[in-house]
Amino acid sequence: MAITRIGRFRANLAKSPVRLPVIWLRHRGLHASDVFLASYPRSGNTWLRFVLGEALAGKSIDFDNVDDVIPELKWHRRGAQLFANGGRLIKTHEPWREEYRKAIYIVRDARDVALSTFARAEQLGIANPNMDEFLAPFLKGTFHNYGAWGRHVRSWLNSPLTQAGKLLVVKFEDLRRDPEESLTRMVQFVSCSAGAENIQAALVNNSVDQMRAKEVESRKLYQSTTEAGRFVRKGAVQGWRSALTPAQLQLFEQSVGADLAQLGYPSASEVDADATQERLQPVGR
Repeated sequence: MAITRIGRFRANLAKSPVRLPVIWLRHRGLHASDVFLASYPRSGNTWLRFVLGEALAGKSIDFDNVDDVIPELKWHRRGAQLFANGGRLIKTHEPWREEYRKAIYIVRDARDVALSTFARAEQLGIANPNMDEFLAPFLKGTFHNYGAWGRHVRSWLNSPLTQAGKLLVVKFEDLRRDPEESLTRMVQFVSCSAGAENIQAALVNNSVDQMRAKEVESRKLYQSTTEAGRFVRKGAVQGWRSALTPAQLQLFEQSVGADLAQLGYPSASEVDADATQERLQPVGR
């Protein structure tokens, strides 16, 4: 299948020495006033670009025009000046760099990130269809060019932006639980005047169903033939509880257990203990 060959070629190219000068070039021309929408891949960044873009720019966003409003790093010269000081909001998946002066960092449970990455990569033909064989390079940071989830998270949380008050950390799970509250915090952080009505309208226009319709209508995206391979997935929270084996969960505990705990994510044993406690609670009369 053509998409498999293309996917493998791009994945291999991204991990080759060619990447270093390309990344350097992509960071040329950034402004001190730019704000970055950063995350590890498959953490909800794309959906957030749509919602924030519509709330801040007051225009409908789809997959074919999103880079004109909140561009990916490689297209940052196209980005709209969303802030009074002429700054732009730019998406990046890179670990923290000194060029990044202010940022919103979206973090998601590494176990759900792995599941989402595996599903998309399998569809594109760049992942071994065996989850056990996928997890080893994923956790080591050799699966793709952004390194390991834990190192990526630490690069941002331990960056100078934290002490300077220039980093807003937002958990994907909080976005799912109360998107309006999380988006309001982001709008305030970037000092924009988007009102509650703008935020509410952007959320309605970018529900999962609406995003999936936009995916189908896009001229740019590869159209998956399977549910698992869709670019827009369901955004599950704690989907790992039913999808990963005890042995696989133990790999996460060994590799990123401390990082998950620092961010307030429960360990597999804590989730099991909570479930057991709930089952043992007496039923009220």
